[in-house]
Amino acid sequence: MYWKTGKEKKVQCILCPHRCHMEPDQVGICGVRKNIRGKLLTLNYGKLSSIALDPIEKKPIHFFQPGTQTLSIGSFGCNFFCEFCQNYSISKCIPETFSMTPEDVVNKATAFNVPSISYTYNEPTVFYEMVTETARLAKQKGLKNILVTNGYIEEEPRQEWERLMDAVNVDLKGFSKERYPGNFGGHLEKVKESILAYQKAMHLELTILVVPGINDWDGEIQEAIRWIAKIDPKIPIHLNRYYPTEHYREPATNLNDIRKLYNFAKEHLNNVRCGNF
Repeated sequence: MYWKTGKEKKVQCILCPHRCHMEPDQVGICGVRKNIRGKLLTLNYGKLSSIALDPIEKKPIHFFQPGTQTLSIGSFGCNFFCEFCQNYSISKCIPETFSMTPEDVVNKATAFNVPSISYTYNEPTVFYEMVTETARLAKQKGLKNILVTNGYIEEEPRQEWERLMDAVNVDLKGFSKERYPGNFGGHLEKVKESILAYQKAMHLELTILVVPGINDWDGEIQEAIRWIAKIDPKIPIHLNRYYPTEHYREPATNLNDIRKLYNFAKEHLNNVRCGNF
């Protein structure tokens, strides 16, 4: 889905704004969409790295079906390259996986008698086909669909999710047009477009991971909070604490910094949560 053929068996992926051009045997930035003999195929379809029952608040989604559990699934791959990634082992590595079909996932959710399925852990955009097919089946069974995403997706495939998903948490990495491409690999305006579209289509919550030296300077997060408030001050926001990773070794976010941001956010927004402590 969402690719075009070119000359000499070249292909272009048009799923996300990277719009990767691939020679035969090349993979895109996400690491999981590959040109195989002039066709774009996904390397992670039906391959899950994780499946678990989670409290919905862990997504984090606090104001949609609160107090329930959700069946969470994830694969591998990501179309961003954040060096502070808290899930690096599945976003930029190929982990051990197990096979499940969309039918298997929906049947598992039904067997556990949970009201929803969440597409999470790694970036759902890069296993778009599996997510979309599962969500369609889930909707037919009366289950809700929950998306946890970086919001970096093109308009046409996003519109399909606007019809299928019931709730979304978008991970807003920062709010600098200049730093977004270098630190994360995407463009802020495209993420903002997704946030605005999802806000109109479904229940929306936002997460900002507060990362020292990345997005915690020059009032960047405060600017993001003001922008969110202009859209709707009732949008819930989660200010999460970063912890050192294999590739980014700055100390964990200072709790006083989280408190200051919380107090600022409460002046502008109705629903502010702090997490990952």
